[in-house]
Amino acid sequence: MEEHQAQLDFSLKRVSPHFGYATVSVPLNYVNRLYAHASLAQQSETYTHGFTKGHTPLAYIEKNFQPHLLEHIKEFFFKYFVIDWLYQEILRNKILIAGEPRLVDIIIQPNKPALYNFSLTLAQPIPLQGWKRLPFKAPKRKNYKDLDRQVKEFLKEEQKREKEATNDIIGLGDWVYFSVSILDQNGNSLFSDYASHLWVKIGTEEADIPFQKLFIGRKVGESFVTNANCLQEYFSSHIDTHYPFRIDILDFTPHAFFEVEQFKKHFRLRNCQELHQKLIEVFSYRNDISQRRATSEDALKLLLSRHTFEVPNHLVLRQQKEILDAIYDNPDYQVYKMQGDFQEKVRKLATKQVREAIFIHQLGCFEGITTSTEDVKGYLNLTKRPRTKEFIYFEPPSTKYLGQELPVSAAFLEQYCLREKTLNHAIYYLTKQKAKGL
Repeated sequence: MEEHQAQLDFSLKRVSPHFGYATVSVPLNYVNRLYAHASLAQQSETYTHGFTKGHTPLAYIEKNFQPHLLEHIKEFFFKYFVIDWLYQEILRNKILIAGEPRLVDIIIQPNKPALYNFSLTLAQPIPLQGWKRLPFKAPKRKNYKDLDRQVKEFLKEEQKREKEATNDIIGLGDWVYFSVSILDQNGNSLFSDYASHLWVKIGTEEADIPFQKLFIGRKVGESFVTNANCLQEYFSSHIDTHYPFRIDILDFTPHAFFEVEQFKKHFRLRNCQELHQKLIEVFSYRNDISQRRATSEDALKLLLSRHTFEVPNHLVLRQQKEILDAIYDNPDYQVYKMQGDFQEKVRKLATKQVREAIFIHQLGCFEGITTSTEDVKGYLNLTKRPRTKEFIYFEPPSTKYLGQELPVSAAFLEQYCLREKTLNHAIYYLTKQKAKGL
């Protein structure tokens, strides 16, 4: 890992107070190594006039397949190195951004490193001193005794499922954390000790069978070599590859049961009483909004009311498009659209969501909040049940494409986890001071 960190490079060019370019540079020796490896792989699969299959000269392959090989290298490095490195460096350097980085172009030239250029919307620092002392009144639960019974039944059911589950064996619905190392002809890592770190959900559809075959029945700590097509297709859509990959299973979170101890750790719960009170938050509803959702909304509303800052219009427009895309397939879409203030409501919602995301990013940087594998496991644990999904405020990342669950970069998933951890951090301190009577 150290060699990789020493060789990859990150730079930021600020064009204006609100805009900049980030560049991730992949060293020339890595580019040459993958180009030679990909050429060799194509040689074994290529049939050309005058040569038997697998005996086309490498020089011919390298020259005539160059456009396809270069496109392959661009895509492979992006998924294998670059996206992880970009997010790690943004966090490490505490770069205040608004919205997500956007890939502008990829430049690969002879005898030069590969350059991945991203545009960044830069945010101005928000003064955050004293936010923990803001007066906050959290919404109260409903006092129906039936809610307490529902929580007890939920815990009883999940404890029963845990006892029946095969805890250490990967199965359907589980999230698996693993590393992927591309290997050379001798079975050694092509890029020293560096591996790509990914999460994947083991889906239940027919399209998910390839990843089911890869992981179901295995355990944390297992290591194996594979050239499974699902990995080839994930890393390369421009050419067919049959690379050998070494897979190391690093961790997983089971779908069969909700991990209560993980939940307690995630929310800093000290005993069964606090566990019960926390779960009540997603069982108690008022006006179709859970107590947890209302608490998150009110906490953010308070924080944003005391911290004013500019919201870039282009980010609002992007968010409007995402909102419209999300509700387009809703059966009531045409009814919503016919309302006179529909577009205004969408714009207000988009503005609110952009403001919240900018603020939470800055609060996380200001408080020095970081994430770990345990944090991600705690985040994914919340996605297992419809009720517990209410603990997730920001929209989770989409992991499906054409009905198939695909791997997600660990660093990318950590960004979503970090937002929730920061919001939980804010709610914890706002409600903690209330509990102390401050």
